[in-house]
Amino acid sequence: MKSGEELISSLTVLPEYNEDIRKENESIRLIALSDLYKIYLPSNMSAEIYSKLYLALLRSLQKKETKLSVKQQVQNYYAIRQKENNGILGGSDSFTIIGTSGIGKSSAIHMAINLITGNHIIELEEPYVKIIPCIIVQCPFDSSVKGLLLEILRKVDESIGSKYYQNAIKSRATTDMLIGSVSQVALNHIGLLVVDEIQHVVNAKNGKSLVGMLTQLINNSGISICMVGTPECTVFFEQAMQLARRSLGLQYTKMDYDQYFIDFCTILFSYQYVKNKTEINEAIIQWLYEHSAGMISIVVSLIHDAQEIAILNKGETLDIISLNEAYKQRLIMLHGYIEPSSKKKTSAIKKKEIELPSENIMEIKEEFITDFSIQNLITVSKTNHIDIVELLKQYITVEEVSIC
Repeated sequence: MKSGEELISSLTVLPEYNEDIRKENESIRLIALSDLYKIYLPSNMSAEIYSKLYLALLRSLQKKETKLSVKQQVQNYYAIRQKENNGILGGSDSFTIIGTSGIGKSSAIHMAINLITGNHIIELEEPYVKIIPCIIVQCPFDSSVKGLLLEILRKVDESIGSKYYQNAIKSRATTDMLIGSVSQVALNHIGLLVVDEIQHVVNAKNGKSLVGMLTQLINNSGISICMVGTPECTVFFEQAMQLARRSLGLQYTKMDYDQYFIDFCTILFSYQYVKNKTEINEAIIQWLYEHSAGMISIVVSLIHDAQEIAILNKGETLDIISLNEAYKQRLIMLHGYIEPSSKKKTSAIKKKEIELPSENIMEIKEEFITDFSIQNLITVSKTNHIDIVELLKQYITVEEVSIC
């Protein structure tokens, strides 16, 4: 198990970049531009998710070495034969990772699992058995219990070359039989089960049945189950005690304007594929935060699409102008979710005293600028009779052109 700087170093992914790429033709640069999506800079969330998944996997594997696991196999056999059975292993080994869409939780989970397992299968000799450290499945959009159980069997077959899924389809197994079968398969072959998109249970009539099935799966197999979803599923799990105790775990909201966000934008901005290189500044970082609502995936999309547009329209510069074009053209479907954040005060952005030309009699003090937004600057400009262009220059790049 890694921790500290060793963990951060192992999780960090920075694709190789050569400045000479900016001298290549359009097609080569556009293809290389996709490297932006490969960049991964771990945050505190990444470290927490790694530790949570590692320890959950460890607990699950430890249970497979107990005498109770042998007794549980007999009980699972009864379940497959549709006879009375009991969960012996039990344990409250389920937890949630709930976070706003786009903050990078899925990437953090995949990076953590790759680091923990190395995409290897554990093979034991006495008795000989193959154990898949982690399986990731998606919650069906209709929260079908049978659909999820079959998907788990299919994933197991895909990893170890078994025929559990094929046999379940041929035998036309009922849901009760499948629960016993999947419990047996999980006991023998699965370490950790990750169920993504768990928010589908909120509006589905089978939502509570699916969560109940996962609870039964924990009791009958002893594996740890991680449920990943968006904040909308929080209300669902708070409905009853038996649901709430299954949803204890990690919760994340949109990212703050902090040092991590600044470092991430700086690293991302250094991967430029346009001919004219631009240095990032505080104004650009603030603009990125306000136009991404603190969501890392949107920041990546903005910088990627801004460069793509700049290359295609021959602008060849990554600046506020190209970023604005990307925001208006490519992110139009997200404006309703992003724009409200620009009206709120960015707590970590320091108030800034604006340096104005000497001819301005009125000096703007810190209290006039509480947050950076065009609307706020216009208000300050009107109130203090200041040229709006000079005011804008303090925060964004302004290019003045003469019209003949």
